[in-house]
Amino acid sequence: MSVAEEKVRKYGGYNLHTVKTEKFKTNNIVVKWKAPITEESATIRALLPYVLQNSSNKYPNTATLRSYLEELYGATFFIDLSKKGDYQIISFSLEIANEKFLSNPDPLLKKGVDFLAEILFNPNGDGKSFVAKIVEDEKRALKQRIQSIYDDKMRYANFRLVEEMFKGEPYALGVNGIADKVDPITAEELYQYYEKSRQEDQIDVFVVGDIDEEEIASYISTKLPFADRTASEHTRAVHKEVKEKEVKEVQDVKQGKLHIGYRTNVVYGDEDYFALQIFNGIYGGFSHSKLFLNVREKESLAYYAASRIESHKGLLMVLSGIDQQNYEKAVSIIKEQLELMKKGDFTDDEIMQTKAVTHNQILETLDTARGMIEVFYHNAVSGVKVDMSQWLQSISKVTKEEIQSVANKIELDTIYFLSGSEGNN
Repeated sequence: MSVAEEKVRKYGGYNLHTVKTEKFKTNNIVVKWKAPITEESATIRALLPYVLQNSSNKYPNTATLRSYLEELYGATFFIDLSKKGDYQIISFSLEIANEKFLSNPDPLLKKGVDFLAEILFNPNGDGKSFVAKIVEDEKRALKQRIQSIYDDKMRYANFRLVEEMFKGEPYALGVNGIADKVDPITAEELYQYYEKSRQEDQIDVFVVGDIDEEEIASYISTKLPFADRTASEHTRAVHKEVKEKEVKEVQDVKQGKLHIGYRTNVVYGDEDYFALQIFNGIYGGFSHSKLFLNVREKESLAYYAASRIESHKGLLMVLSGIDQQNYEKAVSIIKEQLELMKKGDFTDDEIMQTKAVTHNQILETLDTARGMIEVFYHNAVSGVKVDMSQWLQSISKVTKEEIQSVANKIELDTIYFLSGSEGNN
């Protein structure tokens, strides 16, 4: 089966990843900045991309910036913040029409690279500070994003589970930082942090589309002059001693949120990572899973019941929404389904169905340029090279014994329950 192939060129300041494909009528350029997440830098780092995307020296306000994107046949530009393992990732993404499909032969891809170079190397400021008003406006927006986690109780329960489970570790920090640390940030400090990040972060540039790979590599190497740096060593998630704990919190909620965290002791790149993927699909990842069928459908205990894995931290999370009085029974059934997996109490049909759904899910992800980039970025984050054909083959070869073996590595760590006050069910 033909799947997307990535070429990686290593330069002193960054890695360039190109994927030549005729699947799309647009070209996508994504620049990713990766650095360890720390309490000192998480908040200022969360603010930085929003200030950079607001304007630049050439486009001094949002209106002129967006107007220029319209001139580029409605190109879309956006930023994203994410957390993978103990790293905080900033992504700058541009999707632009492929000039091959237009009557005007303007070199749009090169113009897109020029635009990103302007955003990343010529920010709106005087070389020592960003424009103070822009920084203040974006600080208010950042505080609203942090607050929004508290307003969305499913996201809040997830955040609190991670916070409790990884207390004292960088991974406990939210990707948007800490509310109390927003106000003290100055335009000057933010500019200093921008320069530090630009010079020290691990930077990966992705270009996906029907492109001339050699030509665009040559162009990017001159237009994105990231300074040489020594690539940071990839650190494997450290195994912590598991001390099972239960955390209960009461708020004014009508539906309880029962979120449970397990340590898988498996991360992306490990030999049994693919067995973990299939385990998760059978356990709680899909609508045919044991959690969905037993907790939600059969016992009608949950409004939702699912599990997901964090590939770079060795984390399995079970997420469910339940009525308060069903807490003990729901916890019992969730634990029981894991024990059945450890004993090998699942069928060949379940394995086949899960492999098929997982296979289709990967292919669907590769059907979008953004999905393709996210899949390939796993390699950059982990320092482990897994190509897509190998990924699909490895999924198909997983055995029942391997699934059972990986299940037996999984350890319960934290049970978190957010409920309403007594009687508020």
